Amino acid sequence: MKILVPALLATVFALPALALEVIVNDIERPDPWIVNGCLIAPKSECPGVDLRHADLRHANLEGANLDGAKLARADLRHANLNGARLNGANLDGARLEIAFMGGARLRGASLRGTDLRFVRMAKADLTRADLTAATLEKAMAKGANFDGAQFINTDLQETKFYEANLSNAVMDGALIRFAIFQDALMEGCTGCPHTWQTGTKAWEEGQGNAAK
Repeated sequence: MKILVPALLATVFALPALALEVIVNDIERPDPWIVNGCLIAPKSECPGVDLRHADLRHANLEGANLDGAKLARADLRHANLNGARLNGANLDGARLEIAFMGGARLRGASLRGTDLRFVRMAKADLTRADLTAATLEKAMAKGANFDGAQFINTDLQETKFYEANLSNAVMDGALIRFAIFQDALMEGCTGCPHTWQTGTKAWEEGQGNAAK
């Protein structure tokens, strides 16, 4: 044992201090990749397509037209939806963790119970979108348009709403712990933290109590 211990310690200390997970797309896909008549590729024209429960992990649908598409319970983890059109689409219960949705258009889309954790949706248009009971924890939504969107009982913990438009939105029952609303527009919003930039922050309340 005395001989093995130094070797074991040398092996342990040789490992990196923090091992980061590397996401590798090794999923075999057909070529061409067609699901229910829709070519899964950038700029595809698939309005109204039925992709419910479809496995679309790592799919590249950048700039695709999916207006009115049925995507309930679809698996879109790590998918590229930058600039895609999803106006009026149904994404209820879909999985979109770490998906890329920069500039995507989801006007009037239904995302009830949708998992949007860590999603990147800068400047996306979610006007009047229904995000009831959805999860946007740690999502990046800088400059996104949520005018009239529904955030009822939505998990918005640590969501980044920098410069987002939350006018006329509804946040009844939403969890907003540590969410960032810097320079966000909140005119007419119900349940929005209108004093977020001028009032006492949640993490400052404890400091104030400790000082008393």
